[in-house]
Amino acid sequence: MTLTIEITSDFICPWCLVAEKRLNKAIAQLNTSVNIQRIWYPFELNPDMPEMGMERKTYRSQKFGSWEYSQQLDAKTILATQEDDIKFRYDLMEVTPNTHKAHRLTWFAAQQGKATEMAEGILTAYFTEGQNISNIDTLTNLAGDIGIDRDIVKQFLHSNAGSQEVRELERQAVSRGIRGVPSICIGEEILSGAQPVEVFLTTLQKAVHELTEV
Repeated sequence: MTLTIEITSDFICPWCLVAEKRLNKAIAQLNTSVNIQRIWYPFELNPDMPEMGMERKTYRSQKFGSWEYSQQLDAKTILATQEDDIKFRYDLMEVTPNTHKAHRLTWFAAQQGKATEMAEGILTAYFTEGQNISNIDTLTNLAGDIGIDRDIVKQFLHSNAGSQEVRELERQAVSRGIRGVPSICIGEEILSGAQPVEVFLTTLQKAVHELTEV
């Protein structure tokens, strides 16, 4: 018996990483024999971002009015997630990336049953190591780290394979009313944002109960 969790996210959203960490903690506390399966759906918060991304200081200064205010927002994220075991390293980030290739790679990894490993690897690389996840070599190495053949990945990323499928999944998310991420569907409930561990756990327990009562 399998409980499917549908996660719609983007790799430039810090709360998507926070939500995944909290969801993992909730799953670890879930006392059940039900198998948990995660399906990852793409969402691009900056669909018009240049393919190789944009210098982060320039982009954030333009978006938020000043670099100082952008740094204040980063500091608030760190403060709000002190108990989540995430070492945000905004100081290492030089590029705000275009995430389309990262979504294509996660779609590709899903064909091999490794979407969650891939998504978590990309999120962690960006937010805790400041890696440029627009870069094909960066993504290729991250895929290799979870056991996907690097040569196959590089060939895939240099093509347009998966692009149309990712765009269609993004259109479907918008048609379902999703306007921001993370959006996490557990059973009959949709949770928006990085909810507390307790909320994830309660929702998981309810979904498992409904699944096993059928």
